[in-house]
Amino acid sequence: MTIGQLAQRVGVNVETIRFYQRRGLLPVPGQNSRGGASGGVRRYDEALFRRLRFIKSAQAAGFTLAEIGELLDLDASSDRARARELADARIAAIEKTMAELDTARRALIGLSRQCAAADTLHCPIIAAFEQA
Repeated sequence: MTIGQLAQRVGVNVETIRFYQRRGLLPVPGQNSRGGASGGVRRYDEALFRRLRFIKSAQAAGFTLAEIGELLDLDASSDRARARELADARIAAIEKTMAELDTARRALIGLSRQCAAADTLHCPIIAAFEQA
C-alpha cells in the first residue's frame, strides 16, 4: 500500500507517518526488508501497518514517543522485565491521574449541589473558580 493508503487505514495523516519515520519509530520502505520501493513509489506492508497501529495504541495509553521507541526495541530483544517496568510506570501515572480526576469530580458534584440549593444571586461554582 502507499503511504496515503496506510495513513488512511490507520486514521492519521501522511505527515504523521513521516514524523514517526524521522523519529526512528517506523522504517522507511526500501531501507529494510519489511517494505520496498516499486517504480519510485514506496510501498508499505502489513508489518508496517501493525507497527503504526501499535504506536497509535501505545500513545493512546499515554506512552511517550521515547517510551514507544524503547518498547519497540524491547520487543526485538525480549526484555520483558523492562517492558513490564514501563507498563507499571504508566499504570501508576494513570492511577494518579484517575485519583486527581476523582477529586475534581467530587468537588464539582459538591459545587453543583451548592448551586442548586443556593438562594443567592451568585453561583457557588463561579465563585469557587474565581477564588482558585
